[in-house]
Amino acid sequence: MSPPMTADRESLGTLPNPLGLQGVEFIEYATARPQALGQALERMGFKPVARHRSREVLLYRQGGMNIIVNAHQGDEPARDAQAPGDAPVLAAIAFRVGNAAAAYRRVLELGAWAVHTEVEVMELNIPAIHGVGTSRIYFVDRHREFSIYDVDFVPIPGADPRPPAQHGLHLFGLVQYIGLDRLADWTAFYGELFGFAELPPEQSFGVLTQGRILASPCGTLYWQLIEPLIDALDADPGELLQRVAFGTGDVLATVAALRAQGVDFVESPTGVHSEVRGALTRADAGGASFELVLDPR
Repeated sequence: MSPPMTADRESLGTLPNPLGLQGVEFIEYATARPQALGQALERMGFKPVARHRSREVLLYRQGGMNIIVNAHQGDEPARDAQAPGDAPVLAAIAFRVGNAAAAYRRVLELGAWAVHTEVEVMELNIPAIHGVGTSRIYFVDRHREFSIYDVDFVPIPGADPRPPAQHGLHLFGLVQYIGLDRLADWTAFYGELFGFAELPPEQSFGVLTQGRILASPCGTLYWQLIEPLIDALDADPGELLQRVAFGTGDVLATVAALRAQGVDFVESPTGVHSEVRGALTRADAGGASFELVLDPR
């Protein structure tokens, strides 16, 4: 049961976990090719469990992870992914908090930019702020006996509403590409608003170790910030959420199991390849690339 959020608690910005962060409720992708992305997610072990009541949006689930695939052309987050052939866009992350309204008020007081949302009949108005690029950060406090999906989504007939996690997969973190000399800005953004703490530079996870890693105050999520290479500035794609990382207790066993399900991995003798520390999936057309990371926890 969540602790009560009093007025005093809402104003204590110096607490190690100022928002009462409890983890991630969902990750949202926007795409013009929902079937291709859905197939990629199913190969990773996710199952479609519900459809949105009024939009072209599907909810995929595996264990405690929820991924929303948004192909609704009227939604602003989806418009960046409407060109045919484009890769899906990581459009949003929703944080679980003890009190969504209090968390929302606090980050606005600290300078976050509110997102104006328009909801239809029978839809929840979930508070959100602007994140990197065109992404959004939502705050959700309905995630136990009664959840946001009970209102906004209709279960798919015959689908298991809670498919178990395969191979021990769980959400480990997100990778964000940032602009040159923007490390301090983004570290302050996640630190001051949400309580993320910067890990020592020598501490890294997985096989893609560039950049700096921030740890969430609830101990459930890592956020990796990666600057562009100096000699690749002309090819810099800008600032955006780049990919999702899943944790596992045995990377190589998980790679073998996912390969048997049709997942392709990046294998370069002199570059990125699957190893004990981690692995990187290869994105098909319309799909997404995912990272596997050995979770030391």
